[in-house]
Formats: sequence, C-alpha cells, structure tokens
Amino acid sequence: MSTLLIIDDDPEITSALARGLALHGYETETENRADRALERLQSGRHIGAIVDVMLGADSGIELVRAARASGATLPILMLSALSEVEHRAAGLEAGADDYVVKPFNFDELIARLRVQEHRVGTQRPQPARLNRSDRALRTATQTVTLTERELSLLDLLMQSPDTPVPRIEIFETLWASEGSGNENVVDVYIGYLRKKLATADFSMEIKTLRNKGFCLTGRMPIIEAA
Repeated sequence: MSTLLIIDDDPEITSALARGLALHGYETETENRADRALERLQSGRHIGAIVDVMLGADSGIELVRAARASGATLPILMLSALSEVEHRAAGLEAGADDYVVKPFNFDELIARLRVQEHRVGTQRPQPARLNRSDRALRTATQTVTLTERELSLLDLLMQSPDTPVPRIEIFETLWASEGSGNENVVDVYIGYLRKKLATADFSMEIKTLRNKGFCLTGRMPIIEAA
C-alpha cells in the first residue's frame, strides 16, 4: 500500500495533481467517477486520498461520510473552491482529516499530506508478509501455512486486487489441466483460503460478487525474497 488516491471529476485536475505529486515522490491513482470511488476508498490499498468537494452532480462530502461509515480509516484531505467556514466544517464533520481551499500552494498541500502521514504512521499495522518458499503468510505475531493449491489461488487473486476473477477463469488456470470437470472445487478452496485469512489480522478478505466471481480486497502482503 504505497499510493495516494486522487478523486476528482475533472481529468485535467487529477492529471495535474498526479504530475505534481510525482515530483514529490508520490505514486498516485486517480478516479473521476464518484460511483467507483467509494469502493476504492474502502480497499485499504492507499496511504491517503485527496477528494474534491464537488464531483459533478455528486458530493465529495457525502462520499467521505459514506467511506467513514463503512470503516475506511485512511487519511483524507479535501479540496474545494468553496472557502466559506460552513463548507470547511461540513467536510471535517463528514470525516475529512484536513481541508485545502483552491487555488492552493503546492508546497502547502505536500506539507499537509506529510502531517497526516506522520499522524497515522505509528497507528497503521504493518502489512502481512508472504514467503512462497515455505508458503507462510505472516504478521508480526501469527503465521499460517498455505497448501500449494491455496498459495496458487492467493497468487492468482493478488494479480487483480479489488477486481473480481470469474470462477471459470480460476478453474481453468488452476484445475482444468488436471482433467477435472467440476468447477465446485473452486468454491471449496476459496473456503479453505478464507478460513486461513480469518485466523489472524492479515487485512485481506475474499469477497464473492454475484455473477462476477471472487475478489481479494484489503492490503496486499509484502512478498519476501526467497
């Protein structure tokens, strides 16, 4: 989890912010649609987010409120051309950690981001670590050992985090070459892997999306060198 998420309905603004942030060492992802932004705020994959108050016909303030209500804990900085005290107060009350009025000085934006990173740095648990050689998934205090098939399944889901992988694709990748013709084996191993992910705070979970497949969400583990 090393990227900063920029949410604004204007692609030119997100592009300009991304370029400026890159000069200060930030990797970024951008989102222009409010209907997709909530899931990305919930993903646990970002060090923070910059959210514009006005997202076309949608409200960035309501987006932040919904993200906080769903349990999203990442630092959120709001941008707005609206400088009135009531607008700033509304953003902060919704759950934003800071509020910057446009036009802004880029150095000030970076400074405010650094403050939020420092504030949460000691609170954020370290991501899990995955060692493929011994198939061990570890936190600072707990370890689970995966079977070879469970490791292959986790690797496949990790290739497309937050994106559903269809059951048939999983089956064809991991089982079809063995001549098995029953896709139910996918559900069985998804259940095995879910149970192991739930035994410790690995900050990951496998979601089932109806008619779409299975989706790994949360903080992807750090891969340890063999």
